[in-house]
Amino acid sequence: MNNRFSSLALLSLLLAGCSMAPDYQAPATGIADRYAQVSTQAGPVADLGWRDFFLDESLRGLIDQALAQNHDLIVATANVERARALYRVERSAQLPNLNAGASATRSRVNEPQTATANQYQVNAGITAFELDFFGRVRNLSDAALESYFATAAARETARLALVAEVANAYLTLLADREQLALTERTFNAQKESYDLIKLAYDRGARSLLDLRQAETQLETARADQAAFRRQVAQDENALTLLVGAPVMVPADRGLGAEGTLLVPGLPEGLPSDLLTRRPDIAQAEHNLRAANANIGAARAAFFPRISLTSALGTASTSLSGLFEGGTKVWNVGADASLPIFDFGRNQANLDVAKADRDIAVANYQGAVRTGFREVADALVARSTLDDQVAAQTALVAATRESHVLAKARYEKGVDSYLQVLDAQRTLYAAESGLIALRQQRLSNLVTLYKALGGGLADRSPA
Repeated sequence: MNNRFSSLALLSLLLAGCSMAPDYQAPATGIADRYAQVSTQAGPVADLGWRDFFLDESLRGLIDQALAQNHDLIVATANVERARALYRVERSAQLPNLNAGASATRSRVNEPQTATANQYQVNAGITAFELDFFGRVRNLSDAALESYFATAAARETARLALVAEVANAYLTLLADREQLALTERTFNAQKESYDLIKLAYDRGARSLLDLRQAETQLETARADQAAFRRQVAQDENALTLLVGAPVMVPADRGLGAEGTLLVPGLPEGLPSDLLTRRPDIAQAEHNLRAANANIGAARAAFFPRISLTSALGTASTSLSGLFEGGTKVWNVGADASLPIFDFGRNQANLDVAKADRDIAVANYQGAVRTGFREVADALVARSTLDDQVAAQTALVAATRESHVLAKARYEKGVDSYLQVLDAQRTLYAAESGLIALRQQRLSNLVTLYKALGGGLADRSPA
């Protein structure tokens, strides 16, 4: 019996060599060979693990928590396990399934004379095993395997996106804390100026206009202070949602100097690296391969489907004699079906499979081109943001000196207090703009890291 089943299994494997799926060819992407924004190319950034890219220990801890507790990532991981199980279901159809059964019947007949009979049977065999002449079962298994790979790539996409989201939320929190500290310093300075002008006004040395102008500046600073307090609290809530637990970011954490939070320079690699490094592009390619395999399964549906059924066991009219000599029974059967007229169902299924393949081709090309544009945009932003930060830093220095001069001229009675107010507003706006630009530059580095497919080569902590 074992030899017979082994022969059937071998036969099924030999018959599975035929496939009606189209030969897979990667679609043309139309992207350039190199990025126009850089003159030299280095190794791919995906070789730089996120622990090596993010230098701040507090941020690393938050990313670790998020990767372990974020609900969206938990769902993505569950989807991978589901896709793996579905592939195992389809793969099992490629090999015969051995089933064991037992039955007992008791019957009574009246002709030609009344009699009662018993029948006991035990058998093991193969039920409705499809001989995969045209690759239908194998193509369905291949499609399920590619869907599993696509789902795994989707999880990596979600993982990379989560790392970037946590980093950007962290940078936003640090920037808003600095903005809050700036508004507090501004408010304290305005309060001190207001108190001095109020004292001078009470003595008749300053006009009511000076007092009201100082009061206007003071209340503006108070409103800004309240707004950034709210923004900081909302930033902490956003981090809590991403991490999946309450977060505690030390109060002394700030954007700091360049190179204290993130690696300041990134190797861009080549555009072709995106095809193998970015998980969203890998996901699109696996979906395309799955659609290709589904075409093969749809084509095979036009041809005959042959199934085998066999059993080997023992049967007896008495339970005690079930395993005695001469009680062996066996059967082998084959069932063949050929579609003749199905009102166009098989053709419609094939048309659907081809349309799905065309959609998958377009999605793959779109994913590649989107990835190339994201990298190119981030590279352009990197160079311009460096120039902006340098210019804004110089602007802050100039406006700070202008404010000192305006205040000195007012105290000597040369200019009105309006000049001081203008200088204060300009200085506040310049300092606030510098904080925003520093955050934007760091966020752009995170965006570039994500766009280049970074973060997948995760190095475990020592």
